[in-house]
Amino acid sequence: MKPNRSQWADFSLLLITFVWGSTFVIVKWAIEDLPPFPFLAIRFGLAFFSLLPFLYFQKAHISKGTLLKGVALGGLLFSGYAWQTVGLQYTTASNAGFITGLSVVFVPALVTITTRKLPSPGLILGILCALGGLAFLSLGDRLQLNKGDLMVLVCALSFALHIFFVGRYAPQTNATVLASVQILTVSVLSGFSSMFSPQTMLHFSTNVWVALLVTAIPATSLAFFVQTKMQQFTTPTHTALIFSMEPVFAAVYAFFFAGEILTLRGLLGAGLVLVGMLIAEFTGSTNDKLLE
Repeated sequence: MKPNRSQWADFSLLLITFVWGSTFVIVKWAIEDLPPFPFLAIRFGLAFFSLLPFLYFQKAHISKGTLLKGVALGGLLFSGYAWQTVGLQYTTASNAGFITGLSVVFVPALVTITTRKLPSPGLILGILCALGGLAFLSLGDRLQLNKGDLMVLVCALSFALHIFFVGRYAPQTNATVLASVQILTVSVLSGFSSMFSPQTMLHFSTNVWVALLVTAIPATSLAFFVQTKMQQFTTPTHTALIFSMEPVFAAVYAFFFAGEILTLRGLLGAGLVLVGMLIAEFTGSTNDKLLE
């Protein structure tokens, strides 16, 4: 059977999730030489410049409303990155990974609040499977909450709001303009933040340049354009579930390229996330798309 637009959209979002997951190791190496905020400012700045030729041909679609929506989305995106960066100084990477993944719960909660309709049983089961998988994949035997966890919780809510509002804005706006404005907003806010945060000497090593080139185009300009375009044809909840595969892809990439071992517990978690996504994809898709 020929895939419909929503299935192509979900597959495209899965591909950019794979790209995001594969960048974790590269970025981890890069920020040893270049602090996070300057790295984000340059990464998103390069991504914006890569979109300028396409933006020129779509200039007729630039309007005050689109600019405001792009800035709002960019602000939410920056908030997610910023709170995650600061929170990681006070909590473990495992806790941060799991808490960031809570957007898979926050997004359907936002949809339920705004539509006053519960997701289908299949989608709820998929969300619960993904949530359980994230717990197995990210958390150790004990969960010790601290102020860093609360900061990362704000990050997760910011990413959830970003996914939710992209779903609202994407059908009404030009994807190139909306993606470009939010990317530029993240770059400007990151640059501004780097001026007010303690920084070490900026060292543009080979790792930094490789990371900037890899993340600026496929993981930023192309990825956020695809998200903005494809969320016209799928739901915010499906998008959040697909994005829950990011730590799974990150773990697989780290296994092959950084020698990190994925335990049996981690494999079980990765499997549950995948099962959750597949349950949501193949049960109740039509009803959920109509609800959202």
